[in-house]
Amino acid sequence: MKNSEAVSAFLALGQESRLNVFRLIVQRGDVGLTPSQIIEKLGIPNATLSFHLKELYQSHLITVERQSRNLIYRPNAKLVQNLSEFLLDNCCGGKSCLPVKSSKKAKSL
Repeated sequence: MKNSEAVSAFLALGQESRLNVFRLIVQRGDVGLTPSQIIEKLGIPNATLSFHLKELYQSHLITVERQSRNLIYRPNAKLVQNLSEFLLDNCCGGKSCLPVKSSKKAKSL
């Protein structure tokens, strides 16, 4: 993944309402959500939601599919995975970043 692609995605997620929309869409996964379902869950005005969906779509974080009269928004799972890998690629020198738990309890002094 190129830095410019990651920056575009992170900029799109850098607004609280837009992040909430994205998180809701991700929670539904392949099932996806219609704009009316998003409005119902988050209480965002239609025009505002339209703007946020456009930004998420243009940054390739979500996909959209027309099913008869409805638009269904779904997360772009491949991009989300690539972003995670991009962030963790050089993390902790290739070792696990999680602290190693000692199997022995620390002795009291």
